[in-house]
Amino acid sequence: MTVSDSVDVALAPEAVWAQVADPAQMPRWSPENTGAPVGTPGTPLGAGAVFHGTNKRGAARWTTSCTVTTSEPGRSFGFDVLAIGVKKPRLRGAIANWTYTFEPAGSGTKVTETWTDLRRSWPDWAAAAFDKVATRGSLFSEFQRRNIAKTLGNLKADLEA
Repeated sequence: MTVSDSVDVALAPEAVWAQVADPAQMPRWSPENTGAPVGTPGTPLGAGAVFHGTNKRGAARWTTSCTVTTSEPGRSFGFDVLAIGVKKPRLRGAIANWTYTFEPAGSGTKVTETWTDLRRSWPDWAAAAFDKVATRGSLFSEFQRRNIAKTLGNLKADLEA
């Protein structure tokens, strides 16, 4: 399961990448992410870096452990979510991949955000049942499609302000 959407931002690819490749910035745009403490805020992370993201959905709160899979200035930033837990990410296993690509578009950048479900070891029926509880009735693909649209809209508004 993969969901993707794009938006054009009136900034150079390198400038947009520098913001997105710093996970500490994500709460500015994401409807769920509440933080991602990193060693040096304001500094893009490189491939292999590990960070913990904090998230919320309604009353639910959780923390993830993420490993950066790609970080190419002005081109791409991606990470795998490899553990999850309430206060500490204790439940290990491939959960999801988030990738952002940046392409020149006129005088700005086409930003594409992609979410891929990595829960390959879960039976489809179990994943579907979990998704409907965790999202209050939607499959994760539908839920993430809405979240991605919100994130990209917020990213555009914030970076162009």
